[in-house]
Amino acid sequence: MTAPHVLVPVPIPDRVAALIGACTPEHILQAELDADCAAREVLRFRGPRLDAEDQADREQALSELARANKVLSAHHPHFVVRPYGSW
Repeated sequence: MTAPHVLVPVPIPDRVAALIGACTPEHILQAELDADCAAREVLRFRGPRLDAEDQADREQALSELARANKVLSAHHPHFVVRPYGSW
């Protein structure tokens, strides 16, 4: 038996996504895009051994993710983007 709180991701049609985007403030949409890009960038720098330049790049991406998440969480606490998955 599966847990009832587990959500299955369902694709949203493009028209519905456009309607949602039209109702969302521009700075929230930009923060969502920035957070998504930063989360993908953080995932690029995984591993036990990173040189100093890669560590600096990872820290920069984490900083950008935190900045974007601050804007997103001010709008709604459930909008926060995590670098290792959303659940």
